[in-house]
Amino acid sequence: MLQIEPNNLLVQKTLTERIFPDSESLRSVDRIITDFDFTTYHISTLPDQKNLLLISIYLKCFGDLTKYGVIDYLNGKYAKYSQYLSVLSGNDVEQGYDYSLVLDLNELESIDDEGKNDVINELSFLKRHAMAAPFEKAFARYDELTQTYANSNTYSEEVQQELQNEEVLVIKYRGSDECIYIKPSFDRVTVIFSTVFQDETDKIFGKVFLQEFVDARKRSVQTAPQVLYSHKEAPLDIQNYVQGKKDDENKGYITFVLFPRHLVKGDRRDNCISHIQFFRNYFHYHIKCSKAYMHSRMRFRVKEFLKILNRAKPENVDDEGKAIENRKTASGRRFDVGRV
Repeated sequence: MLQIEPNNLLVQKTLTERIFPDSESLRSVDRIITDFDFTTYHISTLPDQKNLLLISIYLKCFGDLTKYGVIDYLNGKYAKYSQYLSVLSGNDVEQGYDYSLVLDLNELESIDDEGKNDVINELSFLKRHAMAAPFEKAFARYDELTQTYANSNTYSEEVQQELQNEEVLVIKYRGSDECIYIKPSFDRVTVIFSTVFQDETDKIFGKVFLQEFVDARKRSVQTAPQVLYSHKEAPLDIQNYVQGKKDDENKGYITFVLFPRHLVKGDRRDNCISHIQFFRNYFHYHIKCSKAYMHSRMRFRVKEFLKILNRAKPENVDDEGKAIENRKTASGRRFDVGRV
């Protein structure tokens, strides 16, 4: 299967073309980029200041991300580039967008090419960093619970009640119907995706894909997270947080159980966040690819059957079943048998 990259390649390409221009004269830029999950980027030059590049992002779930400290998290991520990258706040944010930065190309000229590429890569990860804020908060809470209950009897009723009342982080990344639920505990972090299938075939494809996730862990990938799938009925951990109909026939819930080996601080934790936050896009992207592949194979087989049928057409025959050759006139012209 193809893996969807956590960075946006079009943002990366646009910034690369601007920071490493083919000609010395700077041109105005005004480009809108829309991602698979309705995320929108706007990269443009400021009026009469072509050396200043405005980069803005709109996320459908930014209101939920704000509750989990996304602004502070993004500011901390880009603080080390403050010499040539300014973060806009309040009313200075571009209208219609949630978060904006201004890149000064003149100041950027003072660093080497490797530093420029580092800035480009970090800006192409803008959505990834925004979506990572609630995961970082949940993982930090996991660290706290691990220390708190390190020497406690976690099977006692009191501890179990406390863990059951632990806050669940809810991200409505595609409205109230499709959400990400994150629940930390002392020994794991549970991430649950709710998703809506548009038709019956999507449900079948989705079930096949998710069964592969389950079987892969049983066969060879023992260190993979545990994957559970439930159709229509929400898992017990999030039933109090699910909005709308509780028994929607078109809704499914995918649960990932992240164990301590996935939550080790550093590159492993960052890699875990990068992969799991885009699971919904990855999941539905491959459902659509599979349907497109099957349709192309079906069209190919239909063409092959039509060729066979054309070759099987009978020739002109008489009453006794013998073939009748087309006859010619004296001038050499042909005419069809049976034509009046």
